Amino acid sequence: MEIWLWVMIGIMALAIIALLIKIYFLQRAAKEIADAFADRLITDTNTLIDLSCNDRYMRKLANTINIELRNLRAQRHRFWQGDKELKNAVTNISHDLRTPLTAICGYLDLLEQEEKSEKAKRYIEVIRNRSEMLMQLTEELFRYSVIISGGHNSVKEPVAINRVLEESVAAFYTALNERGIRPKIQIPENDVIRTLDVSSLARVFSNLLNNAIKYSDGDLDITLSETGRIIFANTASGLNEVQVGRLFDRFYTVETARKSTGLGLAIARTLVEQMDGTISAGYFENKLRICIFFPNCK
Repeated sequence: MEIWLWVMIGIMALAIIALLIKIYFLQRAAKEIADAFADRLITDTNTLIDLSCNDRYMRKLANTINIELRNLRAQRHRFWQGDKELKNAVTNISHDLRTPLTAICGYLDLLEQEEKSEKAKRYIEVIRNRSEMLMQLTEELFRYSVIISGGHNSVKEPVAINRVLEESVAAFYTALNERGIRPKIQIPENDVIRTLDVSSLARVFSNLLNNAIKYSDGDLDITLSETGRIIFANTASGLNEVQVGRLFDRFYTVETARKSTGLGLAIARTLVEQMDGTISAGYFENKLRICIFFPNCK
């Protein structure tokens, strides 16, 4: 009786060992599938998931995932191709609009030299304002399409953010004064050096200063810290939290904006992200704060 008991115990032990080995190989196969699937999602490769074990159920699972990966890859390529074609079309259209708009503005210049009634003068002034707004939108659209389509040649080099910020504010001094804005600037004495594209950085500051001209109630505080954080803050009673949350959306404008295309901050966000920085906007107690951060990546 004892012999049969030991035989049964031995058989059960062998079965348990075999089951544990089976579970180990299944777990390893599941981990291989999970790791390979995660890798295929973030890399553009034609390599499919392959397993080291021969379990038919796990191989069936891997084959099913491979089928879905092929479909996902095909859809991704169609999206990339369509997105590229759309960006190129927008670039071409915005470029082609320049010629007729330039001609319209030229004929308006000639028309203003002719004798005309007061009503005709008023109509011409309206046409002039609309033409200038359309010209501005076309220029912004062209620049934005060039930036997002990769046509913008970015050259990164060590840049003193202090100097670029000072030059940008100086360039907007007259425009700020016309709106009654006296900017308060806090900049550290030591240069804040980051590896950036100087023209892109200047464009970001230019767009943020334009934004202050549109929305500020008359104040503007600009702060640069040695950590690479730049804050543009101004009172903007005409805004609310919902509007501020959409300021970086393409073509989004609010009623208080003057001749706004809705692309300035979208361009700023794209350029900042291309330089490995972050940009965000907040609104508290009628105060709009736009914060840019460029980490010191050595």
